[in-house]
Order: sequence, then C-alpha cells, then structure tokens
Amino acid sequence: MELIDTHCHLYVPAFAEDVDAVIHRAQTAGVRRFYLPAIDRETEDSLLELEKRYPDICFAMQGLHPGSVKADSVDALKHVEESLSSRRFAAVGEIGLDFYWDRSFEKEQYQAFHQQIDWALRFDLPIVIHSRDSIAQTIAVVEEHQKGKLRGIFHCFNEDEESAKKIVSLGFYLGIGGTVTYKNSKLPGVLKSIGMENIVLETDSPYLPPAPYRGKRNESSWLVYVAAKLAEIKGMEIEEVAGITSANAMKIFSKAEG
Repeated sequence: MELIDTHCHLYVPAFAEDVDAVIHRAQTAGVRRFYLPAIDRETEDSLLELEKRYPDICFAMQGLHPGSVKADSVDALKHVEESLSSRRFAAVGEIGLDFYWDRSFEKEQYQAFHQQIDWALRFDLPIVIHSRDSIAQTIAVVEEHQKGKLRGIFHCFNEDEESAKKIVSLGFYLGIGGTVTYKNSKLPGVLKSIGMENIVLETDSPYLPPAPYRGKRNESSWLVYVAAKLAEIKGMEIEEVAGITSANAMKIFSKAEG
C-alpha cells in the first residue's frame, strides 16, 4: 500500500527534534511522498532545508498563507513571485481566505489570493487552498479565475455537500484529513456522494490528528486512519483507496515536478 500526504507541515518547530523519525514512521506505514505547503518567509528556510534533505520524497510549495497576510504584505508577495520565477515548486500554496480569527485584513487577503492565483496560472502550477470560515467566498474567487486551466486542492475540506459538489464541478479536489474520523463529523455523509476521483488524502500535520490521537501532535504515519475511514465510507478496501487517492495526487502535482 502506498499513500501520499498531500499536505503536511513537517518543517515547523513541532517536529524540530524528531522529524527524521517522523518521516521513517510514515514510510513504514506506507506514506511515500510528502507535500509541504508554505506559510510565510519566516518558516521558508526550514521548509526548503527539509526538502533538500529528502529531495525524492519531500516537495515544497511556495505561497503566502492568508493568516500571514497583513496590512502591507507587498514585500512578502514580491518574494513569493521571485521564488516562483527562480525554480519549480510543487504548487502555489497554501493560499486562500481565513476569516476565523480576524477579518481586519480581509481586503488584503482577497488581493493576495487573486495575485497568487494569477501566478499559479502564469507558471502553470496547481494551487492548494486554505479556506476557513470562508468557503463560499473562496469558491467564488476560484470560479472567477477558472477558465479551464486552474487546478488544485481545497485543503482540509470539512464543509457541506453543496460546497463539495461545487468544488468538484470547478475541477478541484477535496483534501480529506483527520476530521473525517471525528465522531460528530458530517464528512462521511458528504463524501458518500463524491466520487473517489475527486479526493486526495492529507494530515495537515502537526494539526488535526485523527480520532485515536485527538489532542496529540499529528504526523504523517497516521494518514492510514484517514484512508481506513474513507474505505469504510466507500465500502472499499484500504489498498484501493490508497491507490486511487495517490493517483489523484500525482495527477495534480506531477506536471509541476516534471
């Protein structure tokens, strides 16, 4: 069984002491590739260093997380553009809209999102979307830009069936993680009506661990719990879920890597 973790922050301080062991455990569990979404310039060095240490299995994205967008993010965005111009990344991400903590910089978040989507189209890269308390607004932005060439993942999808079907209709994938295993999650019901060809797996490590480990630091080896839950929902074998979702992930990212 081979799995792909399409979204994990293995380079953040939570993993500073044991990231090699974390990656080894994940490999032992069948996780073969790790996609590393960017947050901001402050965390970029550690992200790129991890990719350099594991060049065949860790793949960096570049982008400015909406939570890092401030009143003046001109320099931060300029750096993103310069980086995208200088080398090939797996995706532009994670980017999007986050209205959960603070809406003080809502206008700036929209501007950064639009700008980074434009760069993704220019450099022919997928986008990995962060959307928190903003699903309708985020879908509207993607819809505005979708002229047939925009592609990517709505990371950490945890919304209703209507939103899921809209995302799929736009040619995007749903990134499904640990929340699908939670007792009161509505995702199992939503995913019954979504085809496996529209789903990829993720952990969002160190955040959102699956049910058996709630309250603990999440890690990529626990992706097997997400795959197992999806297999239960779909009435499939876990190996089949792993195969389909990994193939989906490669469809998204392989062009960028190639």
